[in-house]
Amino acid sequence: MELLEERIKKDGVVLPGDVLKVNSFLNHQIDPQLMMTLGQEFARLFKDAGVTRVLTAEASGIAPGIMAAYCLGVPMIFARKKKPSTVTDAVYTAEVFSYTKQVTNTISVEAKFLDANDRILVIDDFLANGEAAKGLISLAEQAGAEVVGVGVVVEKAFQGGHDWLVNHGYHLEALASIKKFADGQVIFN
Repeated sequence: MELLEERIKKDGVVLPGDVLKVNSFLNHQIDPQLMMTLGQEFARLFKDAGVTRVLTAEASGIAPGIMAAYCLGVPMIFARKKKPSTVTDAVYTAEVFSYTKQVTNTISVEAKFLDANDRILVIDDFLANGEAAKGLISLAEQAGAEVVGVGVVVEKAFQGGHDWLVNHGYHLEALASIKKFADGQVIFN
């Protein structure tokens, strides 16, 4: 998606360890107009998948996830990284390793929000090694739901997440696909 690639080139910062910092429009400060455009694009890409719910992870997946859900006319659920004390009902959980933060989180969704009749679209901000996507897929599968697609705002195609998802038969759509980083610059596929 050209608009997103332009924004990454303009405002993204490549950090050591192949980390792309996009906190001026996606991860800390949110550009709502851009998020709506991303949501519209996800809705276009998955319009024929019969999506009944969008599933994402807190916190950075929420903005593109809610816009995709809005454009598709379905609810959005986000997996929490910490179980609130107010949640006493059954939950589905999965372990997710964060490449950027180098920590493992247990994500959870209340079981009452997912069921076997759901057709889930997983939306996330980044795809690197695929750990968040795998965790979200696990939550959906624990409920017996079908994952009909995975949409990511930015993928680092040179890491293993893209190949894992495609090799496991998931319909993957990345709005910006990074081939590599070279001399502090982003090279897109």
